[in-house]
Amino acid sequence: MIRRFGDARVPGQHYTRRHGAYAIILSGTRVLLTHQAWPEDDWQLPGGGIDPGESPPQTLRREVLEETGWRVRPLRRLGAFRRFCYMPDYDLWAEKLCTIYLAQGLRRIGPPTEPGHRAEWLPLPVALERLGNDGDRAFLAAMAR
Repeated sequence: MIRRFGDARVPGQHYTRRHGAYAIILSGTRVLLTHQAWPEDDWQLPGGGIDPGESPPQTLRREVLEETGWRVRPLRRLGAFRRFCYMPDYDLWAEKLCTIYLAQGLRRIGPPTEPGHRAEWLPLPVALERLGNDGDRAFLAAMAR
């Protein structure tokens, strides 16, 4: 059974299942987060939805590059969680199945190419405060122990 974080499923609401891959990228006592300014102001672990024909590690590499400008190497799967939410940028109610990986930052290629995103290396305590969802926060807190 996959642990759920955040809001419970709303009875009668149709949810589209979205599988995604997300990264915890550490450098000493800092972690790389992405800040999404639109459609909602939100700090997140970099990553996103798995496209058809893509493996989770391929998704992770693509999404992290788009959202942060960094090339990464997935090191290991840490676990998964689910959350039910409305995704305003897709006008979609989603059951997000989020797989979290530990990844190594290899090098910065350039700025993020995903509109509305910026990347920032934050100290772990600051990152834990800023993360916008409880699932991301729980996995990062486990890594910080």
